[in-house]
Amino acid sequence: MDAYAASLEPHMLELGAIILIVLVVWAIVVAGVMMLKSLVALLFLPIRLILSIVLLPVLLLKALIGGILMLVVLPIAAIAAVVGFIALALALAVPLLPLAFIGLVIWFVLRAARPPAIAA
Repeated sequence: MDAYAASLEPHMLELGAIILIVLVVWAIVVAGVMMLKSLVALLFLPIRLILSIVLLPVLLLKALIGGILMLVVLPIAAIAAVVGFIALALALAVPLLPLAFIGLVIWFVLRAARPPAIAA
């Protein structure tokens, strides 16, 4: 082992000790924050329960109004979806019209060049 590598060894131990100390301090901070959050949640639990009971009729009214609005908006949205699909089909088909025309012309030329079928 050369002198440079030997001089790095004590520093690596110090670095490992610093990292360990930082992790321990971080664990203590996280545990403290979790305890504080649990305490605040426990203190505000009665208020949350009272508000949920008081606001339940408002939530039911909101659900009722939302359902009625969906009954009104759903047919409009369905018609808009159909129109959108038709517009998409046209947008994809219009650039292919020249190719379809060329194919139609080739089909007519080949059909005209073929001898007629004999009727039985």
